[in-house]
Order: sequence, then structure tokens, then C-alpha cells
Amino acid sequence: MSRVLVLPPLLILALAACGAVEPSDPPPSQDGGTPAERPSDAVAVEASAAKGSAEPAAAARPHQDGELAIWKEPSFQRNFAESYMAETEIEPRVTAAERDQMLRVMELISAEQVDKAAEELEGLRGATASAVIDFTLANIRFQRERLEEAAAAYQAAVKKYPKFRRAWRNLGLIHVRQREFPDAVRALTRVIELGGNDAITFGLLGFALTNVENHLSAESAYRMATLLDPDTLDWKMGLARSLFKQQRYGEAAALCGTLIAAQPDRADLWMLQANAHLGMNQPLKAAENLELVDRLGQSTAESLAMLGDIYVNQELYEPALAAYLRALERSPQGGIERPLRAAKVLIARGAVQETRKLVEYLVSRRGDRLQADEHKDLLKLKARIALAEGAGEEEAKVLREIVELDPLDGDALILLGQHSARTGDLERAILYLERAASLEAFEADAKVRHAQLLVRQGRYAEALPLLRRAQVVKPRDNIQDYLEQVERVAKTRQPPCTQPRHPIAATSQRSPASPGSAPRAPRRAGCSIPSCARRRPWRPRPNRIWSRARRR
Repeated sequence: MSRVLVLPPLLILALAACGAVEPSDPPPSQDGGTPAERPSDAVAVEASAAKGSAEPAAAARPHQDGELAIWKEPSFQRNFAESYMAETEIEPRVTAAERDQMLRVMELISAEQVDKAAEELEGLRGATASAVIDFTLANIRFQRERLEEAAAAYQAAVKKYPKFRRAWRNLGLIHVRQREFPDAVRALTRVIELGGNDAITFGLLGFALTNVENHLSAESAYRMATLLDPDTLDWKMGLARSLFKQQRYGEAAALCGTLIAAQPDRADLWMLQANAHLGMNQPLKAAENLELVDRLGQSTAESLAMLGDIYVNQELYEPALAAYLRALERSPQGGIERPLRAAKVLIARGAVQETRKLVEYLVSRRGDRLQADEHKDLLKLKARIALAEGAGEEEAKVLREIVELDPLDGDALILLGQHSARTGDLERAILYLERAASLEAFEADAKVRHAQLLVRQGRYAEALPLLRRAQVVKPRDNIQDYLEQVERVAKTRQPPCTQPRHPIAATSQRSPASPGSAPRAPRRAGCSIPSCARRRPWRPRPNRIWSRARRR
């Protein structure tokens, strides 16, 4: 049988003193505590302890590939040294005199004389007083919603007794209430380190981790909270949001489906599942959820505007218009930035009638509260509607009003240039387009429109520099394709030969096919200059064997 190793008492006390948090820590409780976990090589640890060293065997051995660096850290060595003694208490002790004083304070609190109890506790506080006094005063201030003073008292309690778990927990609650999430994470993590394992601690820790964008840890905290308290919906909602933030949309949608089956009246569940469907590129399923939220009477202007955007992207313009109008009715005093953007998208997609109805609604309901920029945008939309419907004069009138309001409006100048080109006034069209190109934000679009105008006139060589400059300013794939097409056409459309006399390639007179036959005239092969348009293209020669066979 192997001998049992027994450490000398003095060595144990020395090791515990090295790792103690404060020298004034109370002795362990009578029932003892749970020692910290030892490394897997327990025999090596005991052998190293017998030699008088507090380091574990893994730290004493040379570092090898695959080993953790934590074994050599001083913090781990101190914590390991503490494991030789029983776990200290998580509640500070009070002296006999302090116990009598706290009994009087509790009697005042039970008699609803809270203010007098707070005064008593203020008189008992001090550097040498027990942390229980600071904790009790902090609780009174917490109940009175004096959160700043309560947090200061809790801080004093944990400073006196760092293992005071209840003080750490209430301090974490205050940090969550005040939205001080990094501090809340530290406090609530300390509670769990000290053995706290209730659902509220894990749930609030998950909430704090979510707000500091640590979604993976938040998922773990929410799972623990759900395990300990499966009936609280907030923890499951938090878990679904953490999955969504990690772009695990399928898991988030499935979890939301389970929650919706239990509580179908929760609009936030339908909304979260709709966002998950959008993440999975399932817009029509998301639209179904948003329509159900509207049927429940819990839709907002934001959710209805999102529904309209989904319909526009799916080219369902009539439902999109209905959704946008409902969004405007739901928020009569809200802004019109999103409806204006939606109208621009609708007119760009060719939905003229829907755009007209949306613009008319905006003018009739919000016309007296429009800002200068919003009024100008509506005028541009009217001009685009007139352009689509062929009302040229009305379009030009509206555009001139826009230019009078803002001479540096590049969009209006480009539209005026297009209108002038359609009416045949090419010089004025080029003038408007050049004015728009002088504005940095509109240079690329204006040069593309100018190049298109030149291409329609067959002036390909002049259009090429404009398209190249547009690609330098704002590279786009479709414009690059257009540029390559114009380059190909420009190469094939060389000007015709203007030289009256230059060498003409003529074939020599061939021998007659049979004696006595008349000589044949020379065959013109076209101009010998390679760039001349009169040059005859090469053609494949017929197969002589096949020709002879046909003659036979």
C-alpha cells in the first residue's frame, strides 16, 4: 500500500496566506467548503507539494506543445494554493455588538421606520465596520430608487469583503437598471464565480452581454437561464435574439415558431421571426408575418414601411403602395423620408400610377409641413411622372422650377438635358449635361447621359472619353459593358476612303480555259489600304475537288 502524504500544518497556513484576498478574511465555516478542482495529474501535484512547492506539476514541467499557458500564470498558482484550505464564507461576519445594533435596525424597518433605520446605519458605518452594515443601507437606498447612493454603498461592501455575493448581485442589478452594461457584466460574472446560479442572474448577464455585443456568451447565459426557469419568456426571447445576431437565422426562426405556438398574440415574436426569414432570403414569409402583425393591430409605421419595401423588391407594387399609405396613416406626424425613397424606387421600376398616388397623398396630407429638400424631391418625382406619361412641357416646367430653387441640383439638370434631347435641342441638352458634370456628385451620371446622346448621333469616338471618365469617377459593371460595346462599334465604323486615286488591287489576267477562248476582264479586289471601308472582306475559297465532282 502507498503511503498517504500529510502536509505539515505550518506549510498549509503559509500556502493559504499567499493566496488570500485580504488578510482579514474570516476562518472557514464549520461545515467546510468545496475545494477547488485539482489538475488531472493529482499524483504529481501531491509529490510537488511534499517538496514544499505550491506549484502544480503541470507548471513545474517544461512547456510542451499542446499544454495550456495558464499553468504557469501566477493567478492560477495562487488559486491552486487556496485549494488546500476549505472555501471561505460568502457572507461577512458581524461582532456581537454589531449584531445587537443590526437587530434594532431590523426592528425599525419592520415598523416601517425606514428613514430612521437609514440614519442608524449611517452612524454605524466606518472603515472597520462590517460590510453587512453597508449592504443593509444600500438595500434601503435601492428600495427608495436612490440608485447612485445604493451603488456606492454596495461598492463599499464588496471592497470590505470581496466575496460578499449578495452585494455583488444587487450591484449588478443596479448597473443593469442604469444601462451600465460593462459594469453589470463584471458584477454578475463575479456572482456566478462565487456560486450564484439562479435564473435571474444568468438572464440579466445574458441581457448585459447582448448589449456589449458579446452574443456568443449571451447565448450561453440565456441557455442557463432557460434551463433554470423555463417558464420565463424573456430568457427565450433573449436566446432567439442572440441567435439572430450571430446570423443563425434558421435556429432563431425555429425557436420563434415554438414561442409563437404558445403565445400567438405576441407581436414581437412575429417581428423577430420576420427578420429571421429576411436573413434566410425568404421575403414572402417575412411579409406574411408582418401582415399578421397588422391584423393583430400591433403594427407600427416602421413595420408597415418594411412590408412595403419587401413588396417593392418583389415587384408587387399595388400591395406596396397600400403598405406605404398605411404606414403614413399610422404616423401622421412622422417624417416622409422613407415614403419619398419608396416613391423614387417605384418610379425607377416603372410603377407610374402607384408613384402618382403616393406623391398625391404626400402633397395632400403633408404639403404644408414639407421642408425645402422634401419639396424639391416631390417636384422631381412629378417631373419623372410627366416624363413617363409623355407630358413633355409639364416636365420641363417642373424641372425649371427646381433649377430656379437650386441651380446646383444635378438631378434636375440631367433631366432637363434629357428633355432637351428629346425635343431636338441638342446644344441646350449638352449644355445642361455639362453643367451637371461640373458637380462632383453628379459627374459620372451626367457624362454617361452625354455619351448616350453622342452614341445616338453616331459619334462613337467622342463618346468614349466621357464613358471612360465616368468609370474612373464611379465604376459600374453595366457602364463597363456599355463602354466595351461602344468601343467595338467604333472600331468597325471607320470613315470611308476619301482618296480619289490610290492603288487598286487587281488580279492578273488568267489563262483561257480552252484554246481560242476570249480573255477575261481583270477582277477588282477592292482598295488595298487596310482601313478603307471599300476593301472587300476575305471569303473562303470553294473546294476545287467538290467543284470538279459537281461538273462531272
